Amino acid sequence: MVAALAVTQTIGYGVLYYAFSVFLTPMTRDLRAGGTQVAAALTLAVATTALCAPFAGRWLDARGGRGLMTAGSVLGTLAVLGWSQAHTLLQLYGVFVAIGVASAMVLYEPAFAMIMAWFDGPAYGQGRANALLAVTIVAGFASAVFLPLSGLLVEHYGWRRALVVLGLGYGLAAIPLHALVLRGPAQDQGAKVTATTRGDLVRSAVRGRPFWLLAAAFTAHSGAVATIAVLLVTYLIHLGHPPVFAATVAGLLGVLSVTGRVVTTGLRRRWAAAPVAAGVFAVQGAGALLMPVVAGSAAGAIGCVLLFGIGFGVGTITLPHLLSERYGTTAYASLSGRIALFAVADKAAAPLAAVALAQAAGYGWVMGAVAAACGVAALALLAYHRL
Repeated sequence: MVAALAVTQTIGYGVLYYAFSVFLTPMTRDLRAGGTQVAAALTLAVATTALCAPFAGRWLDARGGRGLMTAGSVLGTLAVLGWSQAHTLLQLYGVFVAIGVASAMVLYEPAFAMIMAWFDGPAYGQGRANALLAVTIVAGFASAVFLPLSGLLVEHYGWRRALVVLGLGYGLAAIPLHALVLRGPAQDQGAKVTATTRGDLVRSAVRGRPFWLLAAAFTAHSGAVATIAVLLVTYLIHLGHPPVFAATVAGLLGVLSVTGRVVTTGLRRRWAAAPVAAGVFAVQGAGALLMPVVAGSAAGAIGCVLLFGIGFGVGTITLPHLLSERYGTTAYASLSGRIALFAVADKAAAPLAAVALAQAAGYGWVMGAVAAACGVAALALLAYHRL
């Protein structure tokens, strides 16, 4: 099951999210629209994913993930094929609403919920951590695989045929793996948890301060990471670096996200997860704060990206651990979905706000805002740890 999820998460993120940047330029030309208008489609998809996350979470807790993830992979396949036939902005936006819904059904949140259900109980804590690490390590290479692959397909077949190839490839891999490999929990949990009991657990959690500290931490961090992911290449070019150098340095973020997950998991065996993640977030904040000062040189740019990149994927792997550690796995997906509503929404909104801030006040202020967001995330996790 873990191997299947590693494969479907890698292909899912590669096709449903990362490939968009490769198609942006040819779509803008063919649709005769502005780049901002076309790019808004991805923002719409991410916002739709955020809105759907709480509903997907409740479904996962009540009925499990096999049906939801299978249906989501069917919808994702059809949506990508529909994307290849979009001839107007309205059609493109409609397709990306469908991609947003599919993403809420098939990407990290439901995959993590499946792992939590399978490795349920205190005796399975290390197995759960290893499973999460395995899936996120493999999926961390999605951008490194699918950005060049999508570029080659566009170059040889054009963007519409390239999307047909990617859509069919995703469907042929994800639909059977989700339908045939995913299963329920590994052990008999005794009496079935009722919807009322699960609802009581969720209501009790959301009334408490710890839940909202987690929501604040991972919402702030999600916005910071999304801002750097979207604007880093543009910012490095703005500082005078060649485009190839800027893209190459930005490409380090994907590799560093894997490194950060491995390092964080190792440190967590000696220290508590919340202060470890808080320390990593603080390092990221320092990297962002130093960018306007030292990133004008090649060595400075690489150093700042290394500092920020070490925490690029840490939030993804830390939140499931903290939620299951405090609240158990019974209502994990419902609680995760509620946090995702805020975190994913910030992921959609933060880059747009950062672009506006850069145009109004300069990129230095953007890096300051990113550093502040990382600081807020670190302080919230430290406060959470003390409760």
